[in-house]
Amino acid sequence: MFSHVFVSVSDFERALHFYGAVMDSLGIELRFCERDKPWAGWHCAGGTRPFFVICQPYDGQPHQPGNGQMVAFAAASRAAVRAAHQVALENGGTCDGPPGLRPQYHDNYYGAYFRDPDGNKLCVACHEPTLDGA
Repeated sequence: MFSHVFVSVSDFERALHFYGAVMDSLGIELRFCERDKPWAGWHCAGGTRPFFVICQPYDGQPHQPGNGQMVAFAAASRAAVRAAHQVALENGGTCDGPPGLRPQYHDNYYGAYFRDPDGNKLCVACHEPTLDGA
């Protein structure tokens, strides 16, 4: 469905550190990083698209996080959701909803919400049931 998703950042090196750690925890591979532009993009292991890309605003204006905008990443397990959330917090992110079931979305929705250092809202979610109830 998607070709790519861009998220604007104000401090590229800070964002690269943050997103590099979160993406590593989810097994999402860095596809390119061009510090001179600056921009970097990731995709799922072995894939080519969609890309998730960070960059400074193209128009040169200051970054502004969107109200009501969020990017959600799929996780293979509930443990991966918890790990990604913890990694985000350890690398400058802020909690916007701790890991847990969100039955208002569906019975097996297990997600965590956080903001990157620029205030962009992110989610990591697992949609799979678990056998052990964790």
